[in-house]
Amino acid sequence: MTAKPAVLITGASTGIGAVYADRFAKRGHDLVLVARDRARLETLGERLQRETGVKVDIVKADLTDEIDLATVETRVRDDARIGILVNNAGASVAGTFADQTPDDVAKVISLNTTALTRLTSAVTPRFIRAGEGAIINIASVVGLAPEFGSTVYGATKAFVLFLSQGLQLELGPKGIYVQVVLPAATRTEIWERAGKDVNALPAVMEVDELVDAALVGFDRRETVTIPPLPDADQWTAFEAARQRMIPNFAQVHAADRYQPAKEPAA
Repeated sequence: MTAKPAVLITGASTGIGAVYADRFAKRGHDLVLVARDRARLETLGERLQRETGVKVDIVKADLTDEIDLATVETRVRDDARIGILVNNAGASVAGTFADQTPDDVAKVISLNTTALTRLTSAVTPRFIRAGEGAIINIASVVGLAPEFGSTVYGATKAFVLFLSQGLQLELGPKGIYVQVVLPAATRTEIWERAGKDVNALPAVMEVDELVDAALVGFDRRETVTIPPLPDADQWTAFEAARQRMIPNFAQVHAADRYQPAKEPAA
């Protein structure tokens, strides 16, 4: 693999994906940009080629469409130039779980989890053979906070967090780096598409700052990067508490607190 591997970015036409494209182009990486909006991709690609001199390929694809997804899978599986995969494409939907239709729910799950997992699965064997490669998965702090109320969206992002942590444990020893990024509210079009007014939120991070912070974590080789979290010790304590529970999961009998109450002696 070359010193500057190409980067494939999903959801690259706007928002977080477009800024990742800008930043990696400025680092000298060729790009493969994937999204549904060809016109926006072409405008972005032409600008980046003109400003940075990198090569930019455009792939128009809807990752909830099986044929389109298969096309992108083939690209990441077979194109040896691609050494970094940025799984950024994601969606939310308006309303609470009770308001959302089964089709709404299925589409969010398809894009946020199934497409991400399939692309990661497609690229992993090649990365293992090469002994190097990087995968960046965009999750969300919502995946840690059911209190925020975005039940399905949050569940998909919790999946992305768990998947990424598991993959880093599995693939890290094989030379592959997996990072998961957890933004909080960020000024992107996902809010409008989900029927929410981003300006009504109490705190919103600009997308450029979010991606720049995420890339600091990438350069440090963090597994979990949470740009809005001021105190890293809070995440460290959270992880330590979780890990302390693990040895206690291996039990022959249910914990005493779940044992049936004994009848008093006659």
